[in-house]
Amino acid sequence: MAGVTIIKIKPEDGGIRLNRWFLREYPALSLSRLQKLLRTKQIKVDGKKAETSTRLVAGQELRIPPLDNEKAVPDNKILSAKDIEYITSMVIFKDKNIIVLNKPSGLAVQGGTNTARHIDGLLDALKFENVERPKLVHRIDKDTSGLLLLARNRQYADILTKAFREHTLQKTYLALVRGCPIHKEGTIDFPLEKVGERMEVVDDGQKALTEIRVLDNIGKKYALVEAKPLTGRTHQIRVHLESIGTPILGDNKYYGAERLRLKDIADKLYLHAYKIDLSAVYGKKTIIEAALPKHFVDACQFFGLEMEK
Repeated sequence: MAGVTIIKIKPEDGGIRLNRWFLREYPALSLSRLQKLLRTKQIKVDGKKAETSTRLVAGQELRIPPLDNEKAVPDNKILSAKDIEYITSMVIFKDKNIIVLNKPSGLAVQGGTNTARHIDGLLDALKFENVERPKLVHRIDKDTSGLLLLARNRQYADILTKAFREHTLQKTYLALVRGCPIHKEGTIDFPLEKVGERMEVVDDGQKALTEIRVLDNIGKKYALVEAKPLTGRTHQIRVHLESIGTPILGDNKYYGAERLRLKDIADKLYLHAYKIDLSAVYGKKTIIEAALPKHFVDACQFFGLEMEK
Protein backbone atom coordinates (compact mmCIF):
# COMPACT_ATOMS: atom_id res chain seq x y z
CA MET A 1 0.00 0.00 0.00
CA ALA A 2 1.28 3.44 -0.94
CA GLY A 3 2.67 5.35 1.97
CA VAL A 4 3.08 2.29 4.21
CA THR A 5 6.43 2.15 6.02
CA ILE A 6 8.22 -0.95 7.25
CA ILE A 7 10.88 -0.30 9.86
CA LYS A 8 13.15 -2.67 11.77
CA ILE A 9 13.19 -2.27 15.55
CA LYS A 10 16.58 -1.06 16.76
CA PRO A 11 18.45 -2.89 19.56
CA GLU A 12 18.01 0.07 21.90
CA ASP A 13 14.22 -0.12 21.46
CA GLY A 14 14.02 -3.76 22.47
CA GLY A 15 11.63 -4.19 25.38
CA ILE A 16 9.75 -0.91 24.92
CA ARG A 17 5.96 -1.18 24.76
CA LEU A 18 4.37 -0.47 21.39
CA ASN A 19 2.23 2.42 22.67
CA ARG A 20 5.28 4.13 24.20
CA TRP A 21 7.22 3.74 20.95
CA PHE A 22 4.43 5.46 19.01
CA LEU A 23 4.07 8.12 21.69
CA ARG A 24 7.72 9.00 21.20
CA GLU A 25 7.86 8.82 17.40
CA TYR A 26 4.36 10.19 16.64
CA PRO A 27 3.52 12.60 19.50
CA ALA A 28 0.36 13.88 17.80
CA LEU A 29 -1.11 10.37 17.44
CA SER A 30 -3.92 9.97 19.98
CA LEU A 31 -4.27 6.77 21.99
CA SER A 32 -7.76 6.15 20.61
CA ARG A 33 -6.51 6.43 16.99
CA LEU A 34 -3.56 4.14 17.76
CA GLN A 35 -5.95 1.55 19.19
CA LYS A 36 -8.16 1.76 16.07
CA LEU A 37 -5.14 1.31 13.78
CA LEU A 38 -4.12 -1.76 15.77
CA ARG A 39 -7.67 -3.14 15.87
CA THR A 40 -8.01 -2.80 12.09
CA LYS A 41 -4.55 -4.36 11.57
CA GLN A 42 -3.12 -1.27 9.87
CA ILE A 43 -0.24 -1.50 12.33
CA LYS A 44 1.40 -4.93 12.57
CA VAL A 45 4.49 -6.44 14.18
CA ASP A 46 6.20 -9.09 12.05
CA GLY A 47 3.04 -9.26 9.97
CA LYS A 48 0.84 -10.08 12.94
CA LYS A 49 -1.83 -8.19 14.87
CA ALA A 50 -0.43 -6.39 17.91
CA GLU A 51 -1.73 -4.67 21.06
CA THR A 52 -0.76 -1.36 22.68
CA SER A 53 0.97 -3.37 25.43
CA THR A 54 3.02 -5.51 23.01
CA ARG A 55 6.71 -5.32 23.90
CA LEU A 56 8.93 -4.81 20.88
CA VAL A 57 11.94 -7.03 20.21
CA ALA A 58 15.06 -5.89 18.40
CA GLY A 59 14.96 -6.93 14.75
CA GLN A 60 11.17 -7.15 14.49
CA GLU A 61 9.50 -5.45 11.51
CA LEU A 62 6.90 -2.83 12.31
CA ARG A 63 4.30 -1.96 9.67
CA ILE A 64 3.18 1.67 9.88
CA PRO A 65 0.42 3.23 7.73
CA PRO A 66 0.77 6.85 6.49
CA LEU A 67 1.07 8.94 9.69
CA ASP A 68 3.04 11.99 8.54
CA ASN A 69 0.55 14.38 10.15
CA GLU A 70 1.07 12.74 13.54
CA LYS A 71 4.86 13.08 13.61
CA ALA A 72 4.70 16.47 15.27
CA VAL A 73 2.20 18.45 17.26
CA PRO A 74 0.18 20.55 14.80
CA ASP A 75 1.30 24.16 14.44
CA ASN A 76 -2.15 25.40 15.42
CA LYS A 77 -1.90 23.69 18.79
CA ILE A 78 -0.38 26.65 20.61
CA LEU A 79 -0.45 26.54 24.37
CA SER A 80 -2.00 29.45 26.20
CA ALA A 81 -0.18 31.34 28.95
CA LYS A 82 -2.61 29.73 31.38
CA ASP A 83 -1.73 26.23 30.16
CA ILE A 84 1.99 26.97 30.38
CA GLU A 85 1.66 28.29 33.93
CA TYR A 86 -0.49 25.29 34.86
CA ILE A 87 1.97 22.60 33.72
CA THR A 88 5.12 24.41 34.88
CA SER A 89 3.61 24.82 38.35
CA MET A 90 3.66 21.01 38.65
CA VAL A 91 7.46 20.75 38.25
CA ILE A 92 9.09 19.71 41.54
CA PHE A 93 12.44 18.47 40.14
CA LYS A 94 14.42 19.22 37.00
CA ASP A 95 17.94 18.54 35.78
CA LYS A 96 19.40 18.02 32.30
CA ASN A 97 17.96 14.50 32.03
CA ILE A 98 14.76 14.24 34.07
CA ILE A 99 11.72 16.29 35.02
CA VAL A 100 9.42 15.22 37.85
CA LEU A 101 5.87 16.53 38.11
CA ASN A 102 3.41 16.49 40.99
CA LYS A 103 0.28 15.71 38.97
CA PRO A 104 -3.10 16.79 40.36
CA SER A 105 -5.99 14.36 40.74
CA GLY A 106 -8.39 14.48 37.78
CA LEU A 107 -5.82 15.24 35.08
CA ALA A 108 -5.13 12.41 32.63
CA VAL A 109 -1.58 11.61 31.54
CA GLN A 110 -2.59 10.92 27.92
CA GLY A 111 -5.55 11.74 25.72
CA GLY A 112 -8.49 9.51 24.91
CA THR A 113 -12.24 9.62 24.40
CA ASN A 114 -13.68 12.79 25.97
CA THR A 115 -10.24 13.78 27.28
CA ALA A 116 -9.22 17.10 25.75
CA ARG A 117 -6.74 18.27 28.39
CA HIS A 118 -3.93 16.00 29.50
CA ILE A 119 -0.25 16.02 30.46
CA ASP A 120 0.90 14.79 27.04
CA GLY A 121 -0.81 17.74 25.34
CA LEU A 122 1.03 20.23 27.57
CA LEU A 123 4.57 18.87 27.31
CA ASP A 124 5.75 21.49 24.80
CA ALA A 125 5.73 23.96 27.70
CA LEU A 126 8.39 21.87 29.45
CA LYS A 127 11.10 22.01 26.78
CA PHE A 128 12.90 24.81 28.64
CA GLU A 129 16.33 25.08 26.94
CA ASN A 130 15.87 21.88 24.93
CA VAL A 131 14.66 21.59 21.34
CA GLU A 132 12.69 18.39 21.98
CA ARG A 133 9.73 18.06 24.31
CA PRO A 134 10.19 15.71 27.28
CA LYS A 135 8.99 12.14 26.93
CA LEU A 136 6.50 10.18 29.02
CA VAL A 137 8.10 7.02 30.40
CA HIS A 138 5.27 5.75 32.62
CA ARG A 139 1.68 6.58 33.60
CA ILE A 140 -0.44 6.99 36.69
CA ASP A 141 -4.22 6.89 36.77
CA LYS A 142 -6.16 10.05 35.95
CA ASP A 143 -7.62 10.31 39.45
CA THR A 144 -4.37 9.43 41.24
CA SER A 145 -2.28 12.44 42.22
CA GLY A 146 1.47 12.66 42.63
CA LEU A 147 4.79 11.83 41.03
CA LEU A 148 5.13 11.54 37.27
CA LEU A 149 8.57 11.22 35.65
CA LEU A 150 9.53 12.65 32.27
CA ALA A 151 12.72 12.00 30.32
CA ARG A 152 14.36 15.03 28.70
CA ASN A 153 16.33 13.03 26.13
CA ARG A 154 16.33 9.69 24.34
CA GLN A 155 19.08 8.21 26.53
CA TYR A 156 17.15 8.75 29.75
CA ALA A 157 13.88 7.70 28.15
CA ASP A 158 15.51 4.32 27.56
CA ILE A 159 17.10 4.23 31.03
CA LEU A 160 13.87 5.09 32.84
CA THR A 161 11.72 2.79 30.69
CA LYS A 162 14.08 -0.09 31.50
CA ALA A 163 14.10 0.81 35.22
CA PHE A 164 10.30 0.86 35.39
CA ARG A 165 10.11 -2.42 33.47
CA GLU A 166 12.57 -4.09 35.86
CA HIS A 167 11.04 -2.44 38.97
CA THR A 168 14.32 -0.91 40.16
CA LEU A 169 12.64 2.41 41.02
CA GLN A 170 10.86 2.02 44.36
CA LYS A 171 7.59 3.99 44.41
CA THR A 172 5.69 4.77 47.58
CA TYR A 173 2.00 5.70 47.61
CA LEU A 174 -0.26 7.02 50.35
CA ALA A 175 -3.90 5.98 50.54
CA LEU A 176 -6.84 6.86 52.77
CA VAL A 177 -8.96 3.75 53.21
CA ARG A 178 -12.23 2.72 54.80
CA GLY A 179 -11.50 0.27 57.59
CA CYS A 180 -8.02 -0.75 58.72
CA PRO A 181 -5.85 -3.66 57.54
CA ILE A 182 -5.72 -6.43 60.14
CA HIS A 183 -1.92 -6.53 59.98
CA LYS A 184 -0.18 -3.17 60.43
CA GLU A 185 2.61 -4.28 58.08
CA GLY A 186 2.77 -6.96 55.43
CA THR A 187 2.69 -7.91 51.76
CA ILE A 188 -0.47 -8.46 49.73
CA ASP A 189 0.27 -11.33 47.35
CA PHE A 190 -2.82 -11.76 45.18
CA PRO A 191 -2.49 -12.43 41.41
CA LEU A 192 -4.45 -10.05 39.19
CA GLU A 193 -6.13 -10.28 35.79
CA LYS A 194 -8.39 -7.99 33.80
CA VAL A 195 -11.99 -9.21 33.85
CA GLY A 196 -14.28 -7.02 31.74
CA GLU A 197 -13.62 -3.40 32.71
CA ARG A 198 -11.98 -4.23 36.05
CA MET A 199 -8.82 -5.80 37.36
CA GLU A 200 -9.67 -8.62 39.73
CA VAL A 201 -7.95 -11.16 41.96
CA VAL A 202 -7.74 -14.38 39.91
CA ASP A 203 -5.97 -17.56 41.06
CA ASP A 204 -4.11 -18.01 37.77
CA GLY A 205 -3.63 -14.28 37.11
CA GLN A 206 -0.38 -12.33 36.85
CA LYS A 207 1.77 -12.17 39.97
CA ALA A 208 1.19 -8.97 41.93
CA LEU A 209 2.87 -7.90 45.17
CA THR A 210 2.18 -4.79 47.27
CA GLU A 211 3.88 -3.98 50.56
CA ILE A 212 1.65 -2.03 52.95
CA ARG A 213 2.15 -0.29 56.29
CA VAL A 214 -0.52 1.40 58.40
CA LEU A 215 0.75 4.87 59.35
CA ASP A 216 -2.25 5.87 61.45
CA ASN A 217 -5.83 4.74 61.99
CA ILE A 218 -9.11 5.55 63.73
CA GLY A 219 -9.87 2.15 65.20
CA LYS A 220 -11.40 0.02 62.45
CA LYS A 221 -13.12 2.93 60.70
CA TYR A 222 -10.44 4.65 58.61
CA ALA A 223 -6.69 4.41 58.08
CA LEU A 224 -3.79 6.15 56.37
CA VAL A 225 -1.82 3.46 54.55
CA GLU A 226 1.58 3.48 52.89
CA ALA A 227 1.73 1.18 49.85
CA LYS A 228 4.75 0.10 47.81
CA PRO A 229 3.98 -1.84 44.61
CA LEU A 230 6.69 -4.44 43.94
CA THR A 231 5.10 -5.28 40.58
CA GLY A 232 3.42 -3.01 38.06
CA ARG A 233 -0.08 -4.31 37.39
CA THR A 234 -2.86 -1.96 36.33
CA HIS A 235 -4.76 -0.51 39.33
CA GLN A 236 -2.69 -2.83 41.55
CA ILE A 237 -2.84 -0.84 44.80
CA ARG A 238 -6.54 -0.06 44.37
CA VAL A 239 -7.47 -3.71 43.78
CA HIS A 240 -5.19 -5.08 46.49
CA LEU A 241 -6.53 -2.73 49.16
CA GLU A 242 -10.11 -3.54 48.13
CA SER A 243 -9.30 -7.26 48.25
CA ILE A 244 -8.40 -7.12 51.97
CA GLY A 245 -11.56 -5.20 52.82
CA THR A 246 -10.08 -1.69 52.95
CA PRO A 247 -11.04 0.11 49.71
CA ILE A 248 -9.58 3.55 48.98
CA LEU A 249 -11.90 6.47 49.68
CA GLY A 250 -13.23 8.09 46.52
CA ASP A 251 -12.58 5.06 44.29
CA ASN A 252 -15.50 4.72 41.88
CA LYS A 253 -14.23 1.50 40.32
CA TYR A 254 -12.95 -0.54 43.26
CA TYR A 255 -15.09 0.46 46.20
CA GLY A 256 -18.19 -1.61 45.62
CA ALA A 257 -21.92 -0.80 45.83
CA GLU A 258 -21.51 0.78 49.27
CA ARG A 259 -19.21 3.53 47.91
CA LEU A 260 -19.20 6.38 50.42
CA ARG A 261 -19.54 10.00 49.41
CA LEU A 262 -18.72 11.80 52.61
CA LYS A 263 -20.04 15.35 52.69
CA ASP A 264 -17.18 16.52 54.90
CA ILE A 265 -14.35 15.70 52.47
CA ALA A 266 -13.85 16.27 48.74
CA ASP A 267 -15.29 13.60 46.43
CA LYS A 268 -11.92 12.62 44.94
CA LEU A 269 -9.68 9.55 44.91
CA TYR A 270 -7.44 9.46 47.97
CA LEU A 271 -4.40 7.80 46.38
CA HIS A 272 -1.18 9.79 46.02
CA ALA A 273 2.13 8.79 44.41
CA TYR A 274 4.16 10.22 47.27
CA LYS A 275 7.80 9.20 46.88
CA ILE A 276 10.18 7.68 44.35
CA ASP A 277 13.71 6.42 44.86
CA LEU A 278 15.89 7.30 41.85
CA SER A 279 19.13 6.07 43.46
CA ALA A 280 19.42 3.20 40.95
CA VAL A 281 19.40 5.72 38.08
CA TYR A 282 21.70 8.34 39.60
CA GLY A 283 24.13 6.00 41.35
CA LYS A 284 23.71 7.89 44.61
CA LYS A 285 20.91 8.39 47.12
CA THR A 286 18.23 10.39 45.30
CA ILE A 287 14.71 10.35 46.73
CA ILE A 288 12.02 12.74 45.53
CA GLU A 289 8.79 13.45 47.38
CA ALA A 290 5.59 15.07 46.11
CA ALA A 291 3.57 17.13 48.58
CA LEU A 292 0.07 15.90 49.31
CA PRO A 293 -2.72 17.75 47.45
CA LYS A 294 -5.06 19.98 49.45
CA HIS A 295 -8.01 17.57 49.35
CA PHE A 296 -5.82 14.83 50.85
CA VAL A 297 -4.39 17.10 53.57
CA ASP A 298 -7.85 18.38 54.45
CA ALA A 299 -9.23 14.85 54.75
CA CYS A 300 -6.34 13.75 56.99
CA GLN A 301 -7.00 16.74 59.23
CA PHE A 302 -10.73 16.01 59.29
CA PHE A 303 -10.13 12.39 60.36
CA GLY A 304 -7.25 13.32 62.66
CA LEU A 305 -4.82 11.06 60.80
CA GLU A 306 -1.09 11.81 60.73
CA MET A 307 1.87 10.58 58.67
CA GLU A 308 3.81 9.51 61.76
CA LYS A 309 2.21 8.86 65.12
